Amino acid sequence: MEEFLRSCRRTLQENLDRAGPDVHVVLGNEACDVDSMVSAMAFAYFLFKTAGSDSLVLPLMNIRQSDLVLRSDIVFLLRRAALPQHLLLFRDQLDLRALWRAGRLRLSLVDHNVLPSSDADLEGAVVEVLDHHQAERKSSPTCPVTVEMVGSCATLVTERIIKEAPQILDQQIALLLYATVVLDCVNMAAAAGKVTPKDSCYVAELEARFPSLPPRGALFQELQKAKLDVSGLNMEQMLLKDMKAVSGSFNIAIPVIYLTLEELLQTAELEEQLSAFCHKSGFDLLLMMTISFTEREEPIRELAVFSHSSTCREQVSSYLQRAQSPTLGLSPAPCPHPLISAFHQGNALASRKKLLPLVQDFLRECDGAGCLGDAEEEPAVPPTPTNSLVDGCPLDGGLPRITIEELRSKFDNL
Repeated sequence: MEEFLRSCRRTLQENLDRAGPDVHVVLGNEACDVDSMVSAMAFAYFLFKTAGSDSLVLPLMNIRQSDLVLRSDIVFLLRRAALPQHLLLFRDQLDLRALWRAGRLRLSLVDHNVLPSSDADLEGAVVEVLDHHQAERKSSPTCPVTVEMVGSCATLVTERIIKEAPQILDQQIALLLYATVVLDCVNMAAAAGKVTPKDSCYVAELEARFPSLPPRGALFQELQKAKLDVSGLNMEQMLLKDMKAVSGSFNIAIPVIYLTLEELLQTAELEEQLSAFCHKSGFDLLLMMTISFTEREEPIRELAVFSHSSTCREQVSSYLQRAQSPTLGLSPAPCPHPLISAFHQGNALASRKKLLPLVQDFLRECDGAGCLGDAEEEPAVPPTPTNSLVDGCPLDGGLPRITIEELRSKFDNL
């Protein structure tokens, strides 16, 4: 893997400024968690070894290079696998649009199956999809789509490699894939509600092929500790660390916060910090999912809904309380902040992956029924579009879109 990444950077530099071969980019989602990173690297390596084409195949991390520090679990895993960080290629280091305009770009998507609105102009470059989220794209002769609701996209990458090119696996690649599935599936614990039989099958397969892999329990604890470590991060960084967003009648960010609900609500000047974040980024509402774990590695998930608009806050809260697919089991939690509605979540297995479609359904209903109408309230946040994870923003033709990278730049420059 190390030599592959070195050759990617070297070959790219040699061919970027002149006519050359197509560039086949394997791109993870914009949260760029461990699963997206490892899936992009391993699938790109697989294509490089098996495609037999003249294209330059390379994995692209879908964040700015400066944001890697927020992914403490990625930093830990790279160090554990003895893979230097400087070999990775980041979104702000490669101009995809310039390649597309030159007719040289091909895209394979991993860990997501649709491009966000901000990248819609690259849609024609997509040639393959490998994902484990809700399917939003149909397969076609020019773009095969593999979507299976397993616990980790890395499971699907592992399956593809073992079935088609098992000889390319080595200890380093096996460790990256193995660690990712174990982390995503919460140490393969059924109680966490993430693991599927296919995840278990390929974890066992990797263990059988590479007996010197570290014990999964110890590896999970190391990765989980790194992932949950938010020491030294301010509130803005904690919100940006693992955030997705959707847009419709209004703009909603859904960050995962690695604190307990009580710890979050006790944060000094919490409402002021959340308000400033929304004002700078154009969000109308923050739907924060806190997560912590019991000693038995069972997740504890709770929700905090922040908005200056009581109508927005109450409509989202009410919709999620009534949701049936899945049922979240929400019950009000004590909260000292008037702009925040807090909830205990009875269904701790309902992760953000399951929450996100509910929010998308809510916005579609709002768009159809015009459920907003808070005429007496002065909107505290300008109704500007949100970051590049947002799909189908109703203001696409009007105010300029802000991407997550641009949003982070704003904070960096403050």
